[in-house]
Amino acid sequence: MNQENMDNKLVKKNKIESYDIAKSDETMHLAIDLAKFIKENKLYQNIQGKEYVNVEGWQYAGSRLGILPVVEHVINVSTDTELKYQAKVNLLNLRTEQVVGAGFAICSNKEQGKKFYQEFAIASMAQTRAIGKAYRNILAWIIRAAGYEPTPAEEMDYNGNAPEAKVEQPAVAVAKPAIKAVPEEPAQPVAAEAQVSNGVKYASAKQKEEIIRLLNNPVITRQEKTKMLLNINKLDEERAVQAIAKLKKVIEEREEQSAAA
Repeated sequence: MNQENMDNKLVKKNKIESYDIAKSDETMHLAIDLAKFIKENKLYQNIQGKEYVNVEGWQYAGSRLGILPVVEHVINVSTDTELKYQAKVNLLNLRTEQVVGAGFAICSNKEQGKKFYQEFAIASMAQTRAIGKAYRNILAWIIRAAGYEPTPAEEMDYNGNAPEAKVEQPAVAVAKPAIKAVPEEPAQPVAAEAQVSNGVKYASAKQKEEIIRLLNNPVITRQEKTKMLLNINKLDEERAVQAIAKLKKVIEEREEQSAAA
């Protein structure tokens, strides 16, 4: 009987620790878990003032949903003057044993910083990028909700050909906002840097986690959740405080109406 009770506890624990991508409430919890895991393990890069998650972070998100990458092919498409590989990766849902996504990517020694890469490294990077791309196609909004840019850090290598491209490793002891604001229109890197230099303080990871927690309340509609998530990275600290206060007020009013009815 004791063994049976232990087995039941293990089953319950597994259910709690895994998530279902089809259930928005569960993926909200996953976003909070991701924000903590990525930060603690420094699985991101700061590129021109914005934070991009490494492929390991995307793989962690996928594994929590039971979605794992399967390499379909890695093909050598090199020429006499260029070493180049392309890769395709499928995403397999372990619960249904169905392919739920795919990603395609390339890597070349013509890219900045890869001139002296050996052939195996070029092939490996093509595969790594394909994995990140595949996860991005289905999990971008979860990474966004966790407070990071919805593009894998490895994919940003493509932008490394610009002379002004700048990559900074995350600092351990320096506190900073989880992410810089996303402008309404695509901004040039210089504009993004200007926003930082102007001293704008964007919403902290803690504020974003609180917003996501409040959005998970059943009285908040799916449309309201989606709208807030799409704009969460545009909030500065003051607007984040206002958003939290407004959400709490709306929740309180709707719960009172529900109780009165």
